[in-house]
Amino acid sequence: MPHTLSYLDLFAGAGGLSEGFIRSGFRPIAHVEMDEAACYTLKTRAAYHYLKKGNHYNTYLKYLKGEITRNELYNKVPKKELAGVINMALSTESNETIFKQIDSLLKSKDVDLIIGGPPCQAYSLVGRARSRTGMTNDPRNYLYLQYAKYLRRYNPKLFVFENVVGLRSAGGGSYFEKMKEEFSKAGYDIKTFLFNARDFGVLQGRKRIILIGYRRSFSFQSPEFKHFSNSKYKVKCVFEDLPKLHAGEGNDKYSTYKKAPNKYLLQSNIRNGLEVLTQHISRPHTTQDKEIYRIAIEQLRQGNRLNYVNLPKRLKTHSNQHSFFDRFKVVDGSSHFAQTIVAHIAKDGHYYIHPDLNQNRSITVREAARLQSFPDDFYFEGVREGKNRTAAFKQIGNAVPPLMAESIAKALKEIL
Repeated sequence: MPHTLSYLDLFAGAGGLSEGFIRSGFRPIAHVEMDEAACYTLKTRAAYHYLKKGNHYNTYLKYLKGEITRNELYNKVPKKELAGVINMALSTESNETIFKQIDSLLKSKDVDLIIGGPPCQAYSLVGRARSRTGMTNDPRNYLYLQYAKYLRRYNPKLFVFENVVGLRSAGGGSYFEKMKEEFSKAGYDIKTFLFNARDFGVLQGRKRIILIGYRRSFSFQSPEFKHFSNSKYKVKCVFEDLPKLHAGEGNDKYSTYKKAPNKYLLQSNIRNGLEVLTQHISRPHTTQDKEIYRIAIEQLRQGNRLNYVNLPKRLKTHSNQHSFFDRFKVVDGSSHFAQTIVAHIAKDGHYYIHPDLNQNRSITVREAARLQSFPDDFYFEGVREGKNRTAAFKQIGNAVPPLMAESIAKALKEIL
């Protein structure tokens, strides 16, 4: 029987990177994540994969319809399937506890891959611009040291380290150089790749740096990543089959689609046979915000982007008018890719205004997930069941698009 390639997912988030590896035939040993809400998402997704593999998909559908609770869903799954979700932060204080939990899950001593990337705020250009100290004192700058400890303990053949392109310039490039040095001490050489999610079938411009590390004793060939052209699809494809909503409307569970899926939704695996729509729910907006949204949409129709400085004085409430001129931005349905979905969407939707003037709102959780290429059967949890819109937006904004992850996974599978 052939060996099933296995991996550990560190800083797992909601599991976007992991989703791509599972689709490509890899087996997750454990997901380590400090955010409690994201860990519930990981458990729900683990339940999905287990139930679907055992032809018990209807049980998962009952959960999406709201017919059974989250605990009832989890009780349908062996405890060992959920034990791989470890809700802890990688740190000197907690690593030994995490190691013990991972070791108890290992079927053999072999770990083929470690994947994941630490929180990117400390390396991002925007994060450094907003910080008074340029993030120089942020402890997240040094989480790669924790990552290296797992490389030393489990000695995988390869690792995949994902982050923002600002990683290369953070600290004048010193963090990146120290990171490569630390990985080298752990026994790994690396190759660096710059990717844009839009080159992998994702309808979003999202630039990322991917470090592929390989054990020096491993015969490594540079992977060939399959790229896809978005030239025949536009952003409006992710909206076309969804019910129209106004601000504050929608259902967390069990809505229905308004029409059959288009070619993009089928080819991207976003619509994959599921006929239960979840999390198509819009946040409420103030009258003032909706007036600004209308102006922004109308300007885009004329081929212009809204500049905050040019709003009527009565609509300008921010004292800082010298930066972030595009704090209100429409998701352009006529473009081949949307602006980058980031975690700030959890705080407000001003940078992600739906292009339909009649709906006049920011995008929903499901629309944001689709722009990240998550399939519609992927459900984002909160700490409390049903209380998850803000948590879901945060998880989506921090995630790796599954379509891009899948291309990475397939290329590495060929090497392994």
